[in-house]
Amino acid sequence: RYGTLGSAGTQNAGLVFGGEDPGAANKAQTEEWNGTSWTEVNDLNTARERLGGSGNYTSALAFGGQTPTVSALTETWNGTSWTEVSDLNTGRNEIAGHGIVTSALAYGGNLPGVTGVTESWNGTSWTETTDLNTARRTLAGSGTDNTIGLAFGGGTPSNTGATELWNGSSWTEDTDLSTARNALASSNGVGSTSALASGGTTGTITGATEEWT
Repeated sequence: RYGTLGSAGTQNAGLVFGGEDPGAANKAQTEEWNGTSWTEVNDLNTARERLGGSGNYTSALAFGGQTPTVSALTETWNGTSWTEVSDLNTGRNEIAGHGIVTSALAYGGNLPGVTGVTESWNGTSWTETTDLNTARRTLAGSGTDNTIGLAFGGGTPSNTGATELWNGSSWTEDTDLSTARNALASSNGVGSTSALASGGTTGTITGATEEWT
């Protein structure tokens, strides 16, 4: 699958969901990783690609995406199955996010057209809050909950290395990535003090990896 799967968890206990299979319709497939192998589990209720994800492999959140129209759908994972819950206020794909199933943040994306819209999740519903300073799509993010986090990279639509810190109410611009790129991957770091940015495209595929300290 490709087309920006949603993901949650750690290197030894992960979850991936959604995405697009070449030549096929959008996928709802969900798979768990136990550190050694993948196991297919219950599908998303709504098949989609280019969605956001947060949480862990027993308790996760899937939001936004493309169905193929831009979606605001949100689903929660309880370790066994997905349940549809309250939608995003602004439907979009190519969205980023971080946090846990009871406290998360979703930001950026494509409406179509890049956006900096940021929404905070309290376990029940989304509330729109302060936008990113740099509107973008296909960005990456890291953080533990909706009170602290980091957003970096993406497309404006040109590649950007812009990095912003979230303090629970607003974004502050900080030091850019060394390699500006979009469609990159991230680790879910410790708040806004520890993260990894890896891969992506600068116009050509890159394996560049950077550590945030």
